[in-house]
Amino acid sequence: MSFPFYIARRHLFSKKSTHAINIISAISATGVAVATMALVVTLSVFNGFHDLVESFFTQFDPQIKIIPTEGKTVPADDPILTQIRQLPQIEIATETVEDQALAVFNDKQAMIHIKGVDDNFEQLTHIDEILLGDGEFELHAANLQYGILGIRLAQTLGTGARFRGFLRIYAPKREGQIDMTNPNDAFVEDSLMSPGVIFHVKQSKYDSDYIIAPIAFARNLFDQQGMLSSLELRVTDDANISQVKKQIKQIAGTKYQVLDRYEQQAETFNIMNIEKMIAYIFLTFILTVAAFNIIGSLTMLIIDKKEDVNTLRNLGATEKQVAHIFTLEGMIISIAGALIGTVLALLLCYLQQRYSLVTLGQSEGSFVVNAYPVSVHASDILLTLITVTIISYLSVRYPVRYLSKRFL
Repeated sequence: MSFPFYIARRHLFSKKSTHAINIISAISATGVAVATMALVVTLSVFNGFHDLVESFFTQFDPQIKIIPTEGKTVPADDPILTQIRQLPQIEIATETVEDQALAVFNDKQAMIHIKGVDDNFEQLTHIDEILLGDGEFELHAANLQYGILGIRLAQTLGTGARFRGFLRIYAPKREGQIDMTNPNDAFVEDSLMSPGVIFHVKQSKYDSDYIIAPIAFARNLFDQQGMLSSLELRVTDDANISQVKKQIKQIAGTKYQVLDRYEQQAETFNIMNIEKMIAYIFLTFILTVAAFNIIGSLTMLIIDKKEDVNTLRNLGATEKQVAHIFTLEGMIISIAGALIGTVLALLLCYLQQRYSLVTLGQSEGSFVVNAYPVSVHASDILLTLITVTIISYLSVRYPVRYLSKRFL
């Protein structure tokens, strides 16, 4: 144990001439503890929402998605894509054709996103886990073509899980000019029937806009025969997705983008990361204010221990060592508060996970989850403690040097 630290610990816990010094020190530590607790809890809530969104896209998004760098579609028989399909780590490959269209059912209509997929789409994803209704995943039967709607889109169009009749789909023709005397000639019209199910991804991006349809239907509707918008892949269970992605990127070159699930949801996760960073910055400012409260207790402590400091100087202590003693006292107050705040934060997160103390709404089922999700990450706790240490040191280092010269 170093000499400055030993003296700092003795000063901090020894009897003071004025009881108010202990009270002010306790208040300073409490401020740091509350700010630390708020920082850890807030970051853990953001982690909880991050993990919640991550759990949703596993049922709809493929493990790896390959899209063209330029343009919307590419030939399905591109040699590069054929080489990728033949990799031993690829278990399932599904061609898709996606584009926007207009859906009309009875007197209701909506702009939609048609996603035409192969029959093996059910094996590619976990879509069967998010289907609602009395039917099953089915894209066609004989010459009938089925469309599976997102739950919000089904509500908008008033179809329900199973609808009678046809859902008419319109898409503008890719070639030719519009005849204003007969605007209907400018659109390709086709129709879909209901397989008796809808899907519920719990993301507005999909639930409000998407219809899953046969790829043949989408190619005919958008005039994309022999083309694809993306190639979606599922790797074998023993394969490492990151390594497979790296290998595919080497094959694809600059012609294609190779996206994992996080990159497919890049906008969502980028927004969440930005929000988390902003919350961290604001709470760090609050932590800084709490840390500066320690200066008040150190000022009184320096005045109270003036005689002790003179004794230390007579024993050979240097000015630098004396200043270091009081700097360490401020650091001890801050770190003690940080550790107490961290323990309280972990306790609150545990209680929230176990008992759902803070809910998202008054009525159950109004949101995807009933209570705020919480996920504690060791990296966030480490970041918080490092932040407290740096802020505490900066907040007491220079004031202590000034106070030591003035009062000692």
